[in-house]
Amino acid sequence: MMFFLDLVITPNGEKITLDEDELQEAFNKGIVSKEDVDDAYAVHDQIENSKWSNVDFLNEISNKLLIEHELGDIPDFETFMKIEPIKKGWSKDKKYCVTTTDGQRILLRLSESKEQDNKIAEYKMMEQVYNHGVPTSRPLEFGYCNNGNNIYQFYEWIDGDDAEKALPLMSDTEQYVFGTKAGEALRKIHYGTVPHGISNWKERYFTIIEERITAYRAEGLAFKGSEIILEYITQNADLLLNRPQCFIHGDYHEGNLMVDSDGKIYVIDLLDEGFGNNADPWYDLKTFGENDNAYFSTGFVQGYFGGDPPQEFWDVLTYYYVTAALTGIVWTMYNKSEELEQIISWNERNAVCISEGKSPLMKWYLKDFYIQWTDGVPYKLKEPFDFSFLGKYGEVAKAFDDQDSGNICFGMVNGEEKRFVKFAGAPTERSNVTQSEAIERMKSNIQIYKDLSHPVLANLLYVDEIGGGIACIFEWLDAECMGRQYPQSRERFLQISPEAKLQIFDDILSFHAHVAKQNYVAIDFYDGCIMYDFDKGKTAICDIELYEKAPATNNMGRMYGSSRFMSPEEFQLGATIDEITNVYTMGATAFALFSDERDRSYEKWTLSKGLFDVAKKAVSDGRSDRQQSIEQFISEWRAAKC
Repeated sequence: MMFFLDLVITPNGEKITLDEDELQEAFNKGIVSKEDVDDAYAVHDQIENSKWSNVDFLNEISNKLLIEHELGDIPDFETFMKIEPIKKGWSKDKKYCVTTTDGQRILLRLSESKEQDNKIAEYKMMEQVYNHGVPTSRPLEFGYCNNGNNIYQFYEWIDGDDAEKALPLMSDTEQYVFGTKAGEALRKIHYGTVPHGISNWKERYFTIIEERITAYRAEGLAFKGSEIILEYITQNADLLLNRPQCFIHGDYHEGNLMVDSDGKIYVIDLLDEGFGNNADPWYDLKTFGENDNAYFSTGFVQGYFGGDPPQEFWDVLTYYYVTAALTGIVWTMYNKSEELEQIISWNERNAVCISEGKSPLMKWYLKDFYIQWTDGVPYKLKEPFDFSFLGKYGEVAKAFDDQDSGNICFGMVNGEEKRFVKFAGAPTERSNVTQSEAIERMKSNIQIYKDLSHPVLANLLYVDEIGGGIACIFEWLDAECMGRQYPQSRERFLQISPEAKLQIFDDILSFHAHVAKQNYVAIDFYDGCIMYDFDKGKTAICDIELYEKAPATNNMGRMYGSSRFMSPEEFQLGATIDEITNVYTMGATAFALFSDERDRSYEKWTLSKGLFDVAKKAVSDGRSDRQQSIEQFISEWRAAKC
């Protein structure tokens, strides 16, 4: 007779052994032998130490069995090589990424059959949207599975990133352009007419919203200015009179947009929010400014309207925005209580704006933001500027428009030849100097590049006075920039191996030792000056326009530069700016590369304690406490590496 112990694995991974008392009792009564007891524990221990006691493995197996049970009677199920659950989204549908034996990937949506009418309408709606030219996933197949208990829908798989994740890695210009694409796509969605005999929009809207307002009055939390909001909603209800209606997305925001590697936009997850996907078209823009992104939001609205929207739009959208904030309180209480304080603050800010006669939306709309295009490449300016002269150097392949120096840069391609053109004289959006000041500064910089010529410094080929300004033409570098103004490039840069970062830092030190020997001092050196060519493993330094002959004097108080890299004397009027100042800059650069640049503690440092001590000494507030030259810093750094 064989006796076994039961091993229970709970959902949180706890292991519980059962039937030990019964086994002991059977042994005491002579029903089982000691050998039987030992065998029972041996089997128990073998299972406990195997993958069969791993809760993740068990979950994987159970999920696989459940999936096979639900999907097994879908035609060609045997070709489903891989089925991966997709957790994202609020939909009740189960979603999977299915990979077939021929390598094709498909989006699978699984619903309960009781949703049949809604799902048939949803699938037909997606077919219409796709056929109308909206950039969305192509519907492939609709059917029933799990013996008719479930409905499945197949859609073409989209290879791309969620816009919510991609947007923070885009430059301001890229965010704006992506916003215009989102607006244009939404405009295409708003093509359809509403069903015949549908009630007017104001009546339909308040049929649902009044219930939510009543729920707030009954259960909602009072906040400062709540009566202002309630009065505003009541007094401005006629804004919705005679509003047109059309087919809408229902939940249009960054979370329901995707972007592929070529920057193409895709719309996903149309949602029936209670109005049957038929409503005022402007109701679809109610998430304007949701992620506090003014560049995307501005592009979104301008893309939708093909320019600045009418004032009526802002009045109506403000109404939707304020109402959504108020009616969202009760939902948040019961569904996301951890965000209750946040939504209360949102409503209080709205109340302040309404009491001051302002729309809370306008902080996300950059009315004077201007984008210009050359050869299909966008870049931001304060106003239009004639860049037709760039044709002399070829076609624009890329623009770099986030400098605050007054310069704008272009990657140019002319056949097999590539060049980097830096131009002063245009009304750049982030400039902190006038156009004429930028030109004069550029002229004075030419000699700096000649004096400081070095293997890691961008190679200046020649200079043109052109287009009412001055252009410096450099050898092209296929490199990524560490600067925060280019988030996507910075993200890749920060993934560089520690060994590569050490080499980059050695190159930076070598260049600045050369700067000191040439009797110059670095001013405004920061991570935006650091570039790296991944293919060649080569460091490059750019943007040295503010370097001066040493010693220099602080004639500004707060000098140009990033505070993350600036020494105390660069904030002190009349202070000497010299090689000791640059020692501080090198220490700050070390922390930017090997640590958290804002937290210069050893806990955040990724290299040895000896190297930390060298860098920490360099960023001392007291000048006499630092290394007294770049060469001394290099010597101590090399010694600590050994």
